[in-house]
Amino acid sequence: MTFKAYKSFNYWLPRISVMDRYIAMELIPPFIFGVGSFSSLGVAIGTGFDLVRQVAESGLGLGILFKVLLLRIPQFVAYALPMSTLLGTLMTYSRLSGDSELIALRSVGVSIYRIVVPAVLLSFLVTGTTFLFNEFVVPAANYEATATLDRALIQEQVALKGENIIYPEYGEKKLLNGTKKKYLKRLFYAAEFDGRQMNKLTILDWSKEGLNLIVTSESGQWNIKKNIWDLFNGTSYSIAPDSSYSKIARFERLEAELSRAPLDLVEKERNSDEMNLLQAIDYLKVIESSRDEKKILKIRVRIHEKIAFPFICVVFGLIGSTLGNRPQRTGKATSFGISLLVVVTYYALFIVCRVIGQVGIVPPLLAAWLPNVFGLVAGGWLLFRAAK
Repeated sequence: MTFKAYKSFNYWLPRISVMDRYIAMELIPPFIFGVGSFSSLGVAIGTGFDLVRQVAESGLGLGILFKVLLLRIPQFVAYALPMSTLLGTLMTYSRLSGDSELIALRSVGVSIYRIVVPAVLLSFLVTGTTFLFNEFVVPAANYEATATLDRALIQEQVALKGENIIYPEYGEKKLLNGTKKKYLKRLFYAAEFDGRQMNKLTILDWSKEGLNLIVTSESGQWNIKKNIWDLFNGTSYSIAPDSSYSKIARFERLEAELSRAPLDLVEKERNSDEMNLLQAIDYLKVIESSRDEKKILKIRVRIHEKIAFPFICVVFGLIGSTLGNRPQRTGKATSFGISLLVVVTYYALFIVCRVIGQVGIVPPLLAAWLPNVFGLVAGGWLLFRAAK
């Protein structure tokens, strides 16, 4: 690169002041310390004790134990990132305040609003990292950890089994006044899913005027090549408009062009922590036809939380840098304690908002973002008080 080209490239680089670079470099060590501390604590309390209990009670092998522990680490790292933002900003600004460096900055006209800018920018960076980590690493690791544990405890088939699978498929009718109305097009029922096929199926069909077809079969299996259901050993009853049977036919194998959704409904019955945003939206589409409002509300809240949760890093960054601006110096132990207190308060609010969102008291969007809104208001008020 020639000197002229380098000068041109350097011109477009963000111009970071000495103060910002200095504060940013001071923020990194306590942030990394927080990630390590909170992650270790989370893994030990959240997973380690339970796995040790299973080693004692179920004879779980040490190899499986360490594999599951490793697979659980990403989830707790994702939890630790916001908490470390709080701890890092609190410790850094407290150290700067204790050494009178903040007083020196304010004495030359730098406002407290300007001083906390590096912390807020770092928080946005951690927010993006948390979101990407939660999307591309955590769900896959959680799912693999659950599958590994299930296989070790010989519960793989149990995880894939299901009973009383009901899938109502809805269609739309155009009325004479031009409006559209939803109606029950088809009802799929299977007494059980054994991990390979549906058993004891009954299908009711209203796709034409009124109930026009009833199909029962001993079993049914999804045909991947043809994207249809293969039904085995059953009977189809065609219903005439006067509700009498117009035709009854026995079959050994029948190809039925039905939706794959009943199978998706069983296979995707997994914890929302094991799904990323797109998988959760896909799962919502499947369960929306079931009209199970409780389950639909629950997954809608979780979808909004997947977007809202990473932004808690910004809230914690603002609160931590503002609390650290107090005149007295705060030690590591005190900072850790204050961080835990703030985190516990936030998560208590987070759970309350989740519950009221899942029971329909507030819309899912509001339930997911309320903790962040409260946190931002609290952080803004603290900052305003500190600036006076």
